Amino acid sequence: MKKWTMALTGAIAVIAGAFVFQAGVAAQGNGAEKMQNGIFVGDIDVSGMGKEEAESAVRGYVDGLRELPVTLNAVGGNQITVTVGDMGIQWENPQVLDDAFSLGKEGNIIKRYKELRELERNTKRYDMELSFDRAALTTLLTEQCTQFDVEAEDASLRRENGQFIIEGGQTGEKVDIEASVEALEAFLQDGWKKEAATVDLVVAVDEPRGSREDLEKVKDVLGTFTTSYSSSGADRSANVSNGCALINGTTLYPGEEFSAYEKVSPFTEENGYHLAGSYLNGMVVESLGGGICQVSTTLYNTVLLSELEVTERHNHSMEVSYVQPSADAAIAESAGKDFRFVNNLEYPIYIEGHTADKKITFTIYGVETRDPGRSISYESEILSESRPNSESVIADGGQPIGYVKVQSVHVGRTAKLWKVTKENGAEVSREEVNSSSYKMVPRTATVGTATSDPVAAQLIQAAIATNDIDYIKGVAAQLKAGDTTLGGTVPQQPVIPGIDGVLPDGTIPPAAVPEGTVPETPAVPEAPPAAAPEAAPAQ
Repeated sequence: MKKWTMALTGAIAVIAGAFVFQAGVAAQGNGAEKMQNGIFVGDIDVSGMGKEEAESAVRGYVDGLRELPVTLNAVGGNQITVTVGDMGIQWENPQVLDDAFSLGKEGNIIKRYKELRELERNTKRYDMELSFDRAALTTLLTEQCTQFDVEAEDASLRRENGQFIIEGGQTGEKVDIEASVEALEAFLQDGWKKEAATVDLVVAVDEPRGSREDLEKVKDVLGTFTTSYSSSGADRSANVSNGCALINGTTLYPGEEFSAYEKVSPFTEENGYHLAGSYLNGMVVESLGGGICQVSTTLYNTVLLSELEVTERHNHSMEVSYVQPSADAAIAESAGKDFRFVNNLEYPIYIEGHTADKKITFTIYGVETRDPGRSISYESEILSESRPNSESVIADGGQPIGYVKVQSVHVGRTAKLWKVTKENGAEVSREEVNSSSYKMVPRTATVGTATSDPVAAQLIQAAIATNDIDYIKGVAAQLKAGDTTLGGTVPQQPVIPGIDGVLPDGTIPPAAVPEGTVPETPAVPEAPPAAAPEAAPAQ
Protein backbone atom coordinates (compact mmCIF):
# COMPACT_ATOMS: atom_id res chain seq x y z
CA MET A 1 0.00 0.00 0.00
CA LYS A 2 2.81 2.33 0.92
CA LYS A 3 4.55 1.61 -2.37
CA TRP A 4 1.30 2.34 -4.24
CA THR A 5 0.90 5.75 -2.54
CA MET A 6 4.46 6.73 -3.26
CA ALA A 7 4.05 5.75 -6.85
CA LEU A 8 0.85 7.83 -7.17
CA THR A 9 2.47 10.87 -5.63
CA GLY A 10 5.37 10.54 -7.95
CA ALA A 11 3.07 10.28 -10.92
CA ILE A 12 1.23 13.46 -9.90
CA ALA A 13 4.50 15.26 -9.50
CA VAL A 14 5.63 14.15 -12.93
CA ILE A 15 2.32 15.28 -14.48
CA ALA A 16 2.40 18.60 -12.63
CA GLY A 17 5.97 19.16 -13.60
CA ALA A 18 5.16 18.43 -17.19
CA PHE A 19 2.20 20.86 -17.06
CA VAL A 20 4.24 23.61 -15.51
CA PHE A 21 6.96 22.97 -18.07
CA GLN A 22 4.42 23.24 -20.90
CA ALA A 23 2.94 26.44 -19.35
CA GLY A 24 6.39 27.85 -19.00
CA VAL A 25 7.05 27.10 -22.63
CA ALA A 26 3.76 28.81 -23.53
CA ALA A 27 4.66 31.83 -21.42
CA GLN A 28 8.10 31.81 -22.94
CA GLY A 29 6.41 31.96 -26.30
CA ASN A 30 4.77 35.23 -25.26
CA GLY A 31 8.09 36.57 -24.07
CA ALA A 32 9.86 36.21 -20.72
CA GLU A 33 7.99 39.16 -19.15
CA LYS A 34 4.43 38.60 -20.35
CA MET A 35 1.08 38.04 -18.68
CA GLN A 36 -0.43 34.55 -18.77
CA ASN A 37 -3.33 34.12 -21.14
CA GLY A 38 -6.84 34.65 -19.80
CA ILE A 39 -6.08 37.63 -17.50
CA PHE A 40 -8.28 40.74 -17.47
CA VAL A 41 -8.12 44.05 -15.56
CA GLY A 42 -11.69 45.20 -15.44
CA ASP A 43 -12.91 44.77 -19.02
CA ILE A 44 -9.42 44.96 -20.53
CA ASP A 45 -7.79 41.69 -21.75
CA VAL A 46 -4.12 41.95 -20.86
CA SER A 47 -3.23 38.39 -21.93
CA GLY A 48 0.31 38.11 -23.27
CA MET A 49 1.12 41.75 -22.39
CA GLY A 50 4.08 43.06 -20.49
CA LYS A 51 3.50 45.34 -17.48
CA GLU A 52 4.05 48.60 -19.35
CA GLU A 53 1.92 47.47 -22.27
CA ALA A 54 -0.88 46.40 -19.92
CA GLU A 55 -0.74 49.70 -18.00
CA SER A 56 -0.90 51.64 -21.25
CA ALA A 57 -3.93 49.61 -22.36
CA VAL A 58 -5.80 50.22 -19.09
CA ARG A 59 -4.99 53.94 -19.01
CA GLY A 60 -6.13 54.27 -22.62
CA TYR A 61 -9.40 52.65 -21.65
CA VAL A 62 -9.85 55.12 -18.75
CA ASP A 63 -9.05 58.01 -21.08
CA GLY A 64 -11.81 56.78 -23.35
CA LEU A 65 -14.24 56.78 -20.43
CA ARG A 66 -13.46 60.46 -19.85
CA GLU A 67 -15.17 61.36 -23.11
CA LEU A 68 -18.47 59.64 -22.25
CA PRO A 69 -21.42 62.05 -21.74
CA VAL A 70 -23.48 62.11 -18.55
CA THR A 71 -26.78 64.02 -18.55
CA LEU A 72 -27.83 65.56 -15.25
CA ASN A 73 -31.53 66.25 -14.63
CA ALA A 74 -31.84 69.49 -12.64
CA VAL A 75 -34.79 71.64 -11.49
CA GLY A 76 -37.85 71.85 -13.71
CA GLY A 77 -36.77 69.16 -16.17
CA ASN A 78 -33.76 71.19 -17.24
CA GLN A 79 -30.72 69.16 -18.24
CA ILE A 80 -26.98 69.68 -18.27
CA THR A 81 -24.70 67.33 -20.22
CA VAL A 82 -21.14 66.95 -18.97
CA THR A 83 -18.41 64.36 -19.48
CA VAL A 84 -17.02 61.77 -17.11
CA GLY A 85 -13.74 63.65 -17.34
CA ASP A 86 -15.44 66.72 -15.88
CA MET A 87 -16.07 64.62 -12.78
CA GLY A 88 -12.38 63.97 -12.18
CA ILE A 89 -12.23 60.22 -12.95
CA GLN A 90 -9.00 58.47 -11.91
CA TRP A 91 -7.64 54.89 -12.01
CA GLU A 92 -6.83 54.19 -8.38
CA ASN A 93 -5.14 50.73 -8.34
CA PRO A 94 -2.46 50.41 -11.05
CA GLN A 95 -0.56 48.13 -8.62
CA VAL A 96 -3.05 45.40 -9.55
CA LEU A 97 -0.83 44.74 -12.58
CA ASP A 98 1.82 43.33 -10.25
CA ASP A 99 -0.63 40.68 -9.04
CA ALA A 100 -1.76 39.95 -12.58
CA PHE A 101 1.79 39.57 -13.84
CA SER A 102 2.86 37.22 -11.03
CA LEU A 103 -0.10 34.85 -11.54
CA GLY A 104 1.20 31.35 -12.32
CA LYS A 105 4.79 32.46 -11.98
CA GLU A 106 5.46 32.66 -8.26
CA GLY A 107 5.24 30.19 -5.38
CA ASN A 108 5.86 26.42 -5.19
CA ILE A 109 5.11 24.12 -8.03
CA ILE A 110 1.74 23.05 -6.65
CA LYS A 111 0.54 26.69 -6.27
CA ARG A 112 1.61 27.56 -9.79
CA TYR A 113 0.05 24.37 -11.11
CA LYS A 114 -3.32 25.20 -9.54
CA GLU A 115 -3.28 28.82 -10.82
CA LEU A 116 -2.47 27.76 -14.34
CA ARG A 117 -5.03 24.96 -14.35
CA GLU A 118 -7.66 27.50 -13.16
CA LEU A 119 -6.71 29.85 -16.00
CA GLU A 120 -7.33 27.00 -18.45
CA ARG A 121 -10.88 26.62 -17.17
CA ASN A 122 -11.78 30.28 -16.36
CA THR A 123 -10.38 33.71 -17.08
CA LYS A 124 -8.99 35.71 -14.16
CA ARG A 125 -10.51 39.21 -13.79
CA TYR A 126 -8.92 41.80 -11.52
CA ASP A 127 -11.02 44.77 -10.37
CA MET A 128 -10.28 48.14 -11.92
CA GLU A 129 -10.89 50.66 -9.14
CA LEU A 130 -12.06 54.08 -10.35
CA SER A 131 -12.49 57.18 -8.22
CA PHE A 132 -14.10 60.57 -8.79
CA ASP A 133 -13.09 63.96 -7.43
CA ARG A 134 -15.73 65.04 -4.90
CA ALA A 135 -14.57 68.67 -5.07
CA ALA A 136 -14.90 68.60 -8.88
CA LEU A 137 -18.40 67.15 -8.60
CA THR A 138 -19.41 69.86 -6.13
CA THR A 139 -18.01 72.63 -8.34
CA LEU A 140 -19.66 71.13 -11.40
CA LEU A 141 -23.11 71.01 -9.82
CA THR A 142 -22.77 74.44 -8.21
CA GLU A 143 -21.61 76.23 -11.34
CA GLN A 144 -23.79 74.53 -13.96
CA CYS A 145 -26.90 73.09 -12.33
CA THR A 146 -27.95 75.74 -9.81
CA GLN A 147 -28.72 78.17 -12.65
CA PHE A 148 -32.13 76.54 -12.93
CA ASP A 149 -32.94 76.84 -9.22
CA VAL A 150 -36.17 78.65 -8.44
CA GLU A 151 -35.77 80.74 -5.31
CA ALA A 152 -38.57 80.83 -2.80
CA GLU A 153 -40.28 84.20 -2.84
CA ASP A 154 -41.30 85.57 0.52
CA ALA A 155 -44.68 87.21 0.60
CA SER A 156 -44.42 90.92 1.39
CA LEU A 157 -46.67 93.72 2.53
CA ARG A 158 -47.66 96.93 0.80
CA ARG A 159 -49.64 99.66 2.52
CA GLU A 160 -52.06 101.58 0.34
CA ASN A 161 -54.78 104.00 1.45
CA GLY A 162 -54.32 102.87 5.04
CA GLN A 163 -54.79 99.19 4.20
CA PHE A 164 -52.26 96.36 3.98
CA ILE A 165 -52.04 94.32 0.79
CA ILE A 166 -50.19 90.97 0.74
CA GLU A 167 -48.11 90.46 -2.38
CA GLY A 168 -46.07 87.62 -3.87
CA GLY A 169 -45.05 84.46 -2.11
CA GLN A 170 -44.15 81.17 -3.79
CA THR A 171 -42.41 77.88 -3.04
CA GLY A 172 -39.04 77.38 -4.72
CA GLU A 173 -36.94 74.42 -5.82
CA LYS A 174 -33.19 74.02 -5.85
CA VAL A 175 -30.56 71.34 -6.33
CA ASP A 176 -29.40 69.92 -3.02
CA ILE A 177 -25.68 70.00 -3.81
CA GLU A 178 -24.44 67.74 -1.02
CA ALA A 179 -27.14 65.10 -1.51
CA SER A 180 -26.70 65.22 -5.29
CA VAL A 181 -22.93 64.69 -5.02
CA GLU A 182 -23.50 61.63 -2.85
CA ALA A 183 -26.11 60.26 -5.27
CA LEU A 184 -23.82 60.84 -8.24
CA GLU A 185 -20.87 59.16 -6.51
CA ALA A 186 -23.02 56.13 -5.63
CA PHE A 187 -24.21 55.81 -9.22
CA LEU A 188 -20.72 56.05 -10.70
CA GLN A 189 -19.34 53.45 -8.32
CA ASP A 190 -22.18 50.93 -8.35
CA GLY A 191 -24.64 51.58 -11.15
CA TRP A 192 -22.62 52.94 -14.01
CA LYS A 193 -22.14 50.55 -16.95
CA LYS A 194 -19.23 52.48 -18.42
CA GLU A 195 -21.43 54.06 -21.07
CA ALA A 196 -23.39 57.29 -21.64
CA ALA A 197 -25.86 57.77 -18.79
CA THR A 198 -28.54 60.03 -17.29
CA VAL A 199 -28.68 60.83 -13.56
CA ASP A 200 -31.45 62.53 -11.59
CA LEU A 201 -30.08 65.11 -9.17
CA VAL A 202 -31.64 65.54 -5.74
CA VAL A 203 -34.03 68.50 -5.85
CA ALA A 204 -35.16 70.06 -2.56
CA VAL A 205 -38.18 72.25 -1.93
CA ASP A 206 -37.27 75.79 -0.88
CA GLU A 207 -39.99 77.04 1.43
CA PRO A 208 -40.64 80.79 1.71
CA ARG A 209 -40.48 82.48 5.09
CA GLY A 210 -43.66 83.35 6.89
CA SER A 211 -47.21 82.75 5.80
CA ARG A 212 -50.16 84.78 4.66
CA GLU A 213 -51.77 84.01 8.00
CA ASP A 214 -48.88 85.70 9.85
CA LEU A 215 -48.83 88.68 7.50
CA GLU A 216 -52.55 89.23 7.93
CA LYS A 217 -51.93 89.85 11.64
CA VAL A 218 -49.56 92.76 10.97
CA LYS A 219 -51.69 95.81 11.72
CA ASP A 220 -50.59 97.29 15.08
CA VAL A 221 -48.36 100.37 15.43
CA LEU A 222 -45.32 99.33 17.44
CA GLY A 223 -43.51 102.66 17.21
CA THR A 224 -43.51 105.93 15.25
CA PHE A 225 -41.17 108.94 15.23
CA THR A 226 -40.87 112.24 13.36
CA THR A 227 -38.05 114.75 12.86
CA SER A 228 -38.05 118.08 11.05
CA TYR A 229 -35.69 119.34 8.37
CA SER A 230 -37.44 122.69 7.93
CA SER A 231 -34.12 124.59 7.77
CA SER A 232 -32.70 122.38 5.01
CA GLY A 233 -32.14 123.53 1.46
CA ALA A 234 -33.59 121.86 -1.61
CA ASP A 235 -30.74 119.38 -2.13
CA ARG A 236 -30.60 118.13 1.45
CA SER A 237 -34.39 117.91 1.54
CA ALA A 238 -34.32 115.82 -1.64
CA ASN A 239 -31.76 113.46 -0.06
CA VAL A 240 -33.90 112.94 3.04
CA SER A 241 -36.96 112.26 0.91
CA ASN A 242 -35.04 109.85 -1.35
CA GLY A 243 -33.56 107.87 1.53
CA CYS A 244 -36.96 107.61 3.19
CA ALA A 245 -38.51 106.28 -0.02
CA LEU A 246 -35.80 103.62 -0.38
CA ILE A 247 -36.66 102.22 3.07
CA ASN A 248 -40.42 102.62 2.86
CA GLY A 249 -42.31 99.37 2.29
CA THR A 250 -39.76 97.01 3.85
CA THR A 251 -41.11 93.75 5.26
CA LEU A 252 -38.80 92.17 7.84
CA TYR A 253 -39.32 88.58 8.97
CA PRO A 254 -38.50 87.20 12.44
CA GLY A 255 -34.74 86.85 12.85
CA GLU A 256 -34.00 88.95 9.76
CA GLU A 257 -31.48 91.80 10.09
CA PHE A 258 -32.01 95.21 8.51
CA SER A 259 -29.10 97.37 7.30
CA ALA A 260 -29.84 101.04 6.73
CA TYR A 261 -26.67 101.46 4.67
CA GLU A 262 -27.53 98.58 2.34
CA LYS A 263 -31.03 99.97 1.82
CA VAL A 264 -30.08 103.55 0.96
CA SER A 265 -26.73 103.12 -0.84
CA PRO A 266 -25.06 103.73 -3.21
CA PHE A 267 -24.79 107.49 -2.76
CA THR A 268 -24.83 108.43 -6.43
CA GLU A 269 -26.82 110.74 -8.66
CA GLU A 270 -28.21 107.67 -10.41
CA ASN A 271 -29.64 106.54 -7.07
CA GLY A 272 -31.37 109.88 -6.57
CA TYR A 273 -28.88 111.81 -4.42
CA HIS A 274 -27.66 115.43 -4.52
CA LEU A 275 -24.68 117.31 -3.08
CA ALA A 276 -25.45 118.59 0.41
CA GLY A 277 -23.71 119.23 3.71
CA SER A 278 -22.34 116.35 5.75
CA TYR A 279 -19.81 115.91 8.56
CA LEU A 280 -16.18 115.04 7.77
CA ASN A 281 -13.30 115.40 10.25
CA GLY A 282 -15.06 118.07 12.26
CA MET A 283 -16.12 120.11 9.24
CA VAL A 284 -19.27 120.47 7.18
CA VAL A 285 -18.48 119.45 3.61
CA GLU A 286 -20.55 118.92 0.50
CA SER A 287 -21.11 115.27 -0.40
CA LEU A 288 -23.59 113.19 -2.36
CA GLY A 289 -26.29 112.07 0.02
CA GLY A 290 -25.68 114.74 2.66
CA GLY A 291 -28.54 114.55 5.15
CA ILE A 292 -29.04 110.78 4.87
CA CYS A 293 -28.20 110.36 8.56
CA GLN A 294 -31.42 112.14 9.47
CA VAL A 295 -33.17 109.23 7.78
CA SER A 296 -31.27 106.59 9.78
CA THR A 297 -31.66 108.59 12.97
CA THR A 298 -35.44 108.91 12.59
CA LEU A 299 -35.67 105.18 11.93
CA TYR A 300 -33.43 104.48 14.94
CA ASN A 301 -35.84 106.22 17.29
CA THR A 302 -38.74 104.34 15.72
CA VAL A 303 -36.92 101.04 16.29
CA LEU A 304 -36.26 101.96 19.94
CA LEU A 305 -39.94 102.65 20.52
CA SER A 306 -40.80 99.34 18.84
CA GLU A 307 -38.30 97.59 21.16
CA LEU A 308 -36.52 95.79 18.34
CA GLU A 309 -32.94 94.57 18.81
CA VAL A 310 -30.36 97.13 17.70
CA THR A 311 -27.19 95.36 16.53
CA GLU A 312 -25.14 98.34 15.30
CA ARG A 313 -25.39 102.05 15.99
CA HIS A 314 -22.89 104.93 15.87
CA ASN A 315 -23.21 108.53 16.97
CA HIS A 316 -22.13 111.43 14.75
CA SER A 317 -18.72 113.01 15.19
CA MET A 318 -20.51 116.26 16.12
CA GLU A 319 -23.97 116.85 17.51
CA VAL A 320 -26.96 117.13 15.22
CA SER A 321 -29.85 119.48 15.81
CA TYR A 322 -32.84 117.30 14.92
CA VAL A 323 -32.64 114.95 17.95
CA GLN A 324 -31.20 115.15 21.43
CA PRO A 325 -27.69 113.87 22.28
CA SER A 326 -27.26 110.07 22.06
CA ALA A 327 -30.53 109.68 20.11
CA ASP A 328 -28.78 109.85 16.72
CA ALA A 329 -27.61 107.04 14.43
CA ALA A 330 -25.01 107.89 11.79
CA ILE A 331 -24.18 105.93 8.65
CA ALA A 332 -21.02 106.56 6.62
CA GLU A 333 -19.34 104.43 3.99
CA SER A 334 -15.89 105.93 4.54
CA ALA A 335 -16.03 105.33 8.30
CA GLY A 336 -17.68 101.92 8.06
CA LYS A 337 -20.71 103.12 10.03
CA ASP A 338 -24.08 101.43 9.64
CA PHE A 339 -27.34 101.28 11.53
CA ARG A 340 -28.58 97.70 11.88
CA PHE A 341 -31.33 96.02 13.82
CA VAL A 342 -32.96 92.59 13.99
CA ASN A 343 -36.64 91.73 14.06
CA ASN A 344 -36.54 89.87 17.36
CA LEU A 345 -40.33 89.43 17.48
CA GLU A 346 -42.44 86.38 16.66
CA TYR A 347 -44.15 87.99 13.69
CA PRO A 348 -43.10 89.98 10.62
CA ILE A 349 -42.89 93.77 10.80
CA TYR A 350 -43.53 96.42 8.16
CA ILE A 351 -41.64 99.73 7.90
CA GLU A 352 -43.55 102.68 6.53
CA GLY A 353 -41.76 105.95 5.83
CA HIS A 354 -43.01 109.21 4.35
CA THR A 355 -42.03 112.87 4.10
CA ALA A 356 -44.32 115.90 4.06
CA ASP A 357 -43.94 119.57 4.96
CA LYS A 358 -40.20 119.01 5.50
CA LYS A 359 -40.81 116.38 8.14
CA ILE A 360 -39.80 112.72 7.94
CA THR A 361 -41.79 110.04 9.77
CA PHE A 362 -41.22 106.32 10.17
CA THR A 363 -43.82 103.94 11.57
CA ILE A 364 -43.23 100.27 12.31
CA TYR A 365 -46.24 97.94 12.20
CA GLY A 366 -46.40 94.44 13.67
CA VAL A 367 -48.37 92.31 16.10
CA GLU A 368 -48.67 93.99 19.49
CA THR A 369 -48.02 91.57 22.36
CA ARG A 370 -46.96 94.05 25.07
CA ASP A 371 -49.00 94.77 28.16
CA PRO A 372 -51.37 97.74 27.58
CA GLY A 373 -50.47 99.11 30.99
CA ARG A 374 -46.79 99.31 30.12
CA SER A 375 -45.13 102.29 28.43
CA ILE A 376 -41.60 103.24 27.47
CA SER A 377 -39.80 106.50 26.79
CA TYR A 378 -36.21 107.58 26.17
CA GLU A 379 -34.30 110.29 28.00
CA SER A 380 -30.98 111.88 27.09
CA GLU A 381 -28.54 112.72 29.87
CA ILE A 382 -25.61 115.06 29.25
CA LEU A 383 -22.62 113.90 31.27
CA SER A 384 -20.09 116.57 30.34
CA GLU A 385 -19.56 119.37 27.89
CA SER A 386 -16.74 121.58 26.64
CA ARG A 387 -16.99 124.90 24.80
CA PRO A 388 -14.44 126.46 22.46
CA ASN A 389 -12.88 129.73 23.67
CA SER A 390 -11.79 130.98 20.28
CA GLU A 391 -12.80 131.10 16.67
CA SER A 392 -11.00 129.49 13.75
CA VAL A 393 -10.27 131.14 10.43
CA ILE A 394 -8.99 129.31 7.35
CA ALA A 395 -7.49 131.32 4.47
CA ASP A 396 -8.37 129.82 1.09
CA GLY A 397 -6.30 131.05 -1.84
CA GLY A 398 -8.56 129.14 -4.20
CA GLN A 399 -11.51 131.43 -3.47
CA PRO A 400 -11.78 135.15 -4.36
CA ILE A 401 -11.88 137.96 -1.85
CA GLY A 402 -15.44 138.35 -0.64
CA TYR A 403 -15.98 134.60 -0.19
CA VAL A 404 -16.68 133.72 3.44
CA LYS A 405 -18.24 130.43 4.49
CA VAL A 406 -19.02 130.13 8.18
CA GLN A 407 -19.59 126.92 10.14
CA SER A 408 -21.39 127.25 13.46
CA VAL A 409 -19.71 126.31 16.70
CA HIS A 410 -20.25 122.78 18.04
CA VAL A 411 -20.14 122.23 21.77
CA GLY A 412 -18.34 119.02 22.77
CA ARG A 413 -20.47 116.68 24.85
CA THR A 414 -20.64 113.20 26.28
CA ALA A 415 -24.11 111.82 26.81
CA LYS A 416 -26.12 108.70 27.58
CA LEU A 417 -29.54 107.57 26.43
CA TRP A 418 -31.82 105.89 28.97
CA LYS A 419 -34.82 103.67 28.37
CA VAL A 420 -37.47 104.37 31.00
CA THR A 421 -40.16 101.74 31.51
CA LYS A 422 -43.39 102.46 33.39
CA GLU A 423 -46.24 100.21 34.44
CA ASN A 424 -49.57 101.89 35.09
CA GLY A 425 -47.74 105.23 35.19
CA ALA A 426 -45.12 104.20 37.76
CA GLU A 427 -41.46 103.88 36.74
CA VAL A 428 -40.23 100.31 37.16
CA SER A 429 -36.86 100.39 35.39
CA ARG A 430 -34.25 102.68 33.85
CA GLU A 431 -31.83 101.03 31.44
CA GLU A 432 -28.83 102.54 29.65
CA VAL A 433 -29.24 102.22 25.89
CA ASN A 434 -26.01 103.79 24.62
CA SER A 435 -23.35 106.38 25.31
CA SER A 436 -21.99 108.96 22.89
CA SER A 437 -19.12 111.40 22.60
CA TYR A 438 -19.30 114.47 20.33
CA LYS A 439 -16.39 116.65 19.22
CA MET A 440 -15.99 120.27 20.23
CA VAL A 441 -15.49 122.39 17.10
CA PRO A 442 -15.06 126.20 17.21
CA ARG A 443 -16.98 128.55 15.00
CA THR A 444 -14.99 128.38 11.78
CA ALA A 445 -14.81 130.59 8.71
CA THR A 446 -13.20 129.80 5.38
CA VAL A 447 -12.12 133.10 3.82
CA GLY A 448 -11.20 133.69 0.18
CA THR A 449 -7.93 135.57 -0.39
CA ALA A 450 -7.40 135.41 -4.16
CA THR A 451 -7.02 138.91 -5.69
CA SER A 452 -4.76 140.83 -8.08
CA ASP A 453 -5.06 144.00 -5.95
CA PRO A 454 -2.13 144.15 -3.49
CA VAL A 455 -3.98 146.65 -1.27
CA ALA A 456 -7.02 144.38 -1.00
CA ALA A 457 -4.75 141.40 -0.32
CA GLN A 458 -3.07 143.28 2.51
CA LEU A 459 -6.40 144.35 4.00
CA ILE A 460 -7.96 140.84 3.95
CA GLN A 461 -4.82 139.34 5.51
CA ALA A 462 -4.94 141.98 8.24
CA ALA A 463 -8.58 141.16 8.87
CA ILE A 464 -7.81 137.42 9.04
CA ALA A 465 -5.10 138.15 11.60
CA THR A 466 -7.77 139.47 14.01
CA ASN A 467 -9.34 135.97 14.05
CA ASP A 468 -12.72 137.72 14.44
CA ILE A 469 -15.17 136.17 12.01
CA ASP A 470 -17.80 138.92 12.15
CA TYR A 471 -15.18 141.61 11.53
CA ILE A 472 -13.70 139.56 8.68
CA LYS A 473 -17.15 139.20 7.10
CA GLY A 474 -17.55 142.98 7.11
CA VAL A 475 -14.12 143.57 5.57
CA ALA A 476 -14.69 140.90 2.94
CA ALA A 477 -18.03 142.42 1.97
CA GLN A 478 -16.45 145.88 1.51
CA LEU A 479 -13.55 144.49 -0.49
CA LYS A 480 -15.91 142.53 -2.69
CA ALA A 481 -17.70 145.79 -3.41
CA GLY A 482 -14.35 147.38 -4.37
CA ASP A 483 -14.02 149.55 -1.26
CA THR A 484 -10.43 149.55 0.01
CA THR A 485 -10.86 152.58 2.32
CA LEU A 486 -11.80 150.66 5.43
CA GLY A 487 -12.69 152.48 8.62
CA GLY A 488 -13.69 151.39 12.09
CA THR A 489 -11.82 149.82 14.92
CA VAL A 490 -10.39 146.34 14.83
CA PRO A 491 -11.82 144.43 17.83
CA GLN A 492 -9.31 143.35 20.45
CA GLN A 493 -11.07 140.08 21.31
CA PRO A 494 -13.07 137.75 19.08
CA VAL A 495 -16.78 137.57 19.56
CA ILE A 496 -18.07 133.97 20.06
CA PRO A 497 -21.71 133.80 18.94
CA GLY A 498 -24.10 131.18 20.28
CA ILE A 499 -25.05 127.96 18.58
CA ASP A 500 -28.33 126.37 17.55
CA GLY A 501 -30.34 125.63 20.65
CA VAL A 502 -28.22 127.80 23.01
CA LEU A 503 -30.25 130.42 24.88
CA PRO A 504 -29.21 134.11 24.97
CA ASP A 505 -27.92 133.75 28.52
CA GLY A 506 -25.57 130.99 27.43
CA THR A 507 -27.52 128.14 29.00
CA ILE A 508 -28.69 124.99 27.22
CA PRO A 509 -32.30 123.83 27.45
CA PRO A 510 -32.87 120.43 29.14
CA ALA A 511 -32.38 117.52 26.72
CA ALA A 512 -34.96 114.76 26.44
CA VAL A 513 -35.80 112.51 23.56
CA PRO A 514 -39.52 112.80 22.73
CA GLU A 515 -41.47 110.14 24.53
CA GLY A 516 -43.54 107.40 22.97
CA THR A 517 -46.36 105.54 24.63
CA VAL A 518 -46.51 101.81 24.04
CA PRO A 519 -48.28 99.61 23.06
CA GLU A 520 -51.36 101.04 21.31
CA THR A 521 -50.33 103.93 19.06
CA PRO A 522 -47.14 105.31 20.65
CA ALA A 523 -47.64 108.99 21.29
CA VAL A 524 -44.28 110.29 20.15
CA PRO A 525 -44.06 114.07 19.79
CA GLU A 526 -41.75 115.10 16.99
CA ALA A 527 -38.33 116.53 17.77
CA PRO A 528 -38.30 120.36 17.79
CA PRO A 529 -37.07 121.98 14.56
CA ALA A 530 -33.55 123.36 14.59
CA ALA A 531 -32.64 126.99 14.05
CA ALA A 532 -31.05 127.67 10.67
CA PRO A 533 -27.26 127.17 10.86
CA GLU A 534 -24.86 129.42 9.08
CA ALA A 535 -23.34 126.57 7.09
CA ALA A 536 -25.17 124.01 4.98
CA PRO A 537 -27.15 121.60 7.20
CA ALA A 538 -25.09 118.52 7.88
CA GLN A 539 -25.92 114.87 8.49
